Amino acid sequence: MKDPKKLGINTICTHVGEIEDKQFKGAVSPVYMATSYAFDNVDVKRYPRYFNTPNQEGMCRKIAALEKTEDALVFSSGMAAISAALFAFLQKGDHVILQQVIYGGTYNFVAKEFEKYGIEYSYTESNSVNDFEALIQSNTKIIYIETPSNPLLGITDMKAISDLAKAKGIITMIDNTFASPINQNPVAYGIDIMIHSGTKYMGGHSDISAGAVAGSKEHIAKIWETAINYGGNLSDFMVWMLERSMKTLNLRVKEQTKNAQVVAEYLEESPHIDRVYYPGLTSHPDHELAKIQMKGFGAMMAFELTEGIDAMEFQNALELIKPSMSLAGLESTTVSPAQTTHALLTEEERLERGIKQGLIRFSTGIEEPEDLIADIEQAIQKTKKELV
Repeated sequence: MKDPKKLGINTICTHVGEIEDKQFKGAVSPVYMATSYAFDNVDVKRYPRYFNTPNQEGMCRKIAALEKTEDALVFSSGMAAISAALFAFLQKGDHVILQQVIYGGTYNFVAKEFEKYGIEYSYTESNSVNDFEALIQSNTKIIYIETPSNPLLGITDMKAISDLAKAKGIITMIDNTFASPINQNPVAYGIDIMIHSGTKYMGGHSDISAGAVAGSKEHIAKIWETAINYGGNLSDFMVWMLERSMKTLNLRVKEQTKNAQVVAEYLEESPHIDRVYYPGLTSHPDHELAKIQMKGFGAMMAFELTEGIDAMEFQNALELIKPSMSLAGLESTTVSPAQTTHALLTEEERLERGIKQGLIRFSTGIEEPEDLIADIEQAIQKTKKELV
């Protein structure tokens, strides 16, 4: 096949990493369900936990092509990918700098696990590169960022972070889930390791749990050495399902991104919404930076309802949009971060990160935006209360 770097994005989504059906000439990759393979007189000693079954290898090539990196690994969940990537480069006495507002699961993982292993960590007070620089210690090994961030869609300057880290010999990692490889390729700005919850945009149909890590061959090889010990590999059937889903990744994300812009602009003008967090709005404090480092502003946003509208009553009044735990499916969904993704944080920790009880995270699907707006409007009308 032609060099993936010279292929169009839809061609990469559709064809890179596919497995030829040599026996029956089927149009889609066959799925190899074996958990036991020959070890003698073979080129590769295959074993599912070693991330090297035929389907796993094919998926890794596709993810690497999409992120424009040398290599990749596919995992059973986003947290499996995050934990393997971090632990691969850390040992007792090391220090990590993390962006203040990140996925609640990542925050909980750091808080609950790092102390056991004698790993130190610090959180920034903002996304400013100056905050990261001020926290660097002689034992700092990793800078970990998430942009756009979950759930407030903050934007971090990837090139500034990368330049700072490289000058100090520090590895950079990014959770690139919210943008997806369609809207953002952090490697272009010098970030070392890209991490995804493949459950989200890569899967895209709310029926797959997966994770991914992409980077240089050297970095992925080091992560592999740790990952094989934790057992976070993805089953071959789910890898096959993920390949099926990723064929439409670009088409889905572009449509969702287009819809998100329309809905965000409507919400910003609504008298019933106090604030909208979406990098595609000129009112977003990091809008200009997002324009530079993103190819599209993504399909995720968050908003705060005005006083007199209860967040849960509003979500329960929705008829088309689904209140749901996850995100990035074809269908539009809402969630209350304080009760789900960031529920493991204390109320004080949530408020420090700007996550109020009434904050709603909105994942835009592929429905017509007019239908989404109509559903939001009717839910507002049903639940708003006149203030005395």
